[in-house]
Amino acid sequence: MHTIAIGCDPNAQEAKEKLMDFLKKKGYEITDFGSEDPIYANTAIAVAEAVAAGKYDRGILLCGTGLGVSIAANKVKGAYAALLSDVYSAKRARLSNDANIACFGAFTIGNKLMEELALAFLENEFVPGCASQEKVDRFVAYDQARN
Repeated sequence: MHTIAIGCDPNAQEAKEKLMDFLKKKGYEITDFGSEDPIYANTAIAVAEAVAAGKYDRGILLCGTGLGVSIAANKVKGAYAALLSDVYSAKRARLSNDANIACFGAFTIGNKLMEELALAFLENEFVPGCASQEKVDRFVAYDQARN
């Protein structure tokens, strides 16, 4: 079972709490990075750094649209955040792209869909040597080479 770092801005507090409760009932170990900071980039960067450093298996970030936290998280070397709004993309984020952070919009999707997306993201794994390996290798190499 994966360890999950989760955080959000104040706008997504309620959605984050509901998602955390759902995931805990499913057996996931959750660490809450908070929701008090109105500068969502601070929380997104903290979660992304923890995931990129290997302290957590996956990260989940929420804000009103999910856009801001996904942009902020993707600035961290080793963080690969995907903004998710449909189940197929949630699966492919893992299977084809080896994303390690899921981002959700608290104002754009409902709680039940968010639960489905989180499970699709958490229950799928990237398969080394798959058809997407060369593509993932390319963006990881570029990411690791930048200052």
